[in-house]
Amino acid sequence: MNELLSPAHATALDAADPLRHLRGQFLFPQHQGADQAYFVGNSLGLQPRGAQAMVQEVMDLWARIAVEGHFTGPTHWMNYHRLVRDALARVVGAQPVEVVAMNTLSVNLHLMMVSFYRPTRERPAILMEAGAFPTDRHAVEAQIRFHGFDPATDLIEVQPDQTNGTLSMAAVEQALAEHGRRVALVLWPGVQYRTGQAFDLDAITRLARAHGANIGFDLAHSVGNMPLALHDVAPDFAVWCHYKYLNGGPGAVAGCFVHERHARDTTLPRFAGWWGHEQATRFRMAPEFVPELGAEGWQLSNPPVLGLAPLRASLELFDQAGMQALRAKSLRLTGYLETLVRARLSSVLQIITPAEPERRGCQLSLRVAGGREQGRSLFEYLQSVGVLGDWREPDVIRISPTPMYNRYRDVLRFVEEVEAWAGP
Repeated sequence: MNELLSPAHATALDAADPLRHLRGQFLFPQHQGADQAYFVGNSLGLQPRGAQAMVQEVMDLWARIAVEGHFTGPTHWMNYHRLVRDALARVVGAQPVEVVAMNTLSVNLHLMMVSFYRPTRERPAILMEAGAFPTDRHAVEAQIRFHGFDPATDLIEVQPDQTNGTLSMAAVEQALAEHGRRVALVLWPGVQYRTGQAFDLDAITRLARAHGANIGFDLAHSVGNMPLALHDVAPDFAVWCHYKYLNGGPGAVAGCFVHERHARDTTLPRFAGWWGHEQATRFRMAPEFVPELGAEGWQLSNPPVLGLAPLRASLELFDQAGMQALRAKSLRLTGYLETLVRARLSSVLQIITPAEPERRGCQLSLRVAGGREQGRSLFEYLQSVGVLGDWREPDVIRISPTPMYNRYRDVLRFVEEVEAWAGP
């Protein structure tokens, strides 16, 4: 066991890592002349080295030919969103027609609820997890009020029923057994942002369907982290951001999935915009709205080309690596972190993320012994020595070893710095 916990073992694991070359494709924040140990890909992914060239390509085209850039060259702006479409579809396990990069996550969530939250007096409710990310709860409450219903009775939150604040499938089943006849929409995360718990999307989709509800997912912490099969799982919709594991840059253009079965359904209510109009007739500027086939029919405005450019660079690396290989490394890397924490830091850190590998992604959420004051002290110490995780109130440090660019030596460094802070 001592050998497994040694620096030599971490070095050997890094040497044997088939994805080790990908680390060199990213730019790391520096601390005292060395790479920071960066564990915050669950909040903002690192910049791919190729991103600047992608952005500069757009800038150069704009400088040289201005408006003609919309129609000139292989990366012309008219179809720029489609330059990321196929790669995104591969990352989320979808058909190209089912995905689009547009807007931001919160905007996309509202647009999807316009179409797929259709409350009636008999079915006014939305079911979600308690402690959801604030944007989800704000959006849900706003939509319920917009339709003339009351969140006090029609927002149903499933409370954690397991140790450390996680949720069992039994809790979801019980909530739907009790409230299912009133539920119009189930909105669920792929990975819960605070605890790091990953959910069985297929099982939740089948449960929602069995109770006659529509189903949508917020996959902000899943895309690029967990292998997904959205076409086969077949929710009505999913939304996500690209600035976390997809390394698209701060405030990056977000992503949206609408299942193929809705691709030709022009009866679905939606908030329309001209870029959602079918491309073949868009520039006739006719007053009637004819939606583009598939997810692109939910677009509002022409895509922010400069905002999409960095995502192209990142997706090239995802295609190079493949989600299955990234997940395989993630299981080993996060498993290594768990082993070290349990073996060397059990008196300092409590892991609240599920222990079962299939119930988590790369993130471990850690509660520091001694409460919030001690937790903040440790977090600030780690920052001061160039080891960066992130803090979530009231008392959680999230550490996410991202397989695209983190090493086993980074994980060991985190553990050694926690030991240095804790003292003998």
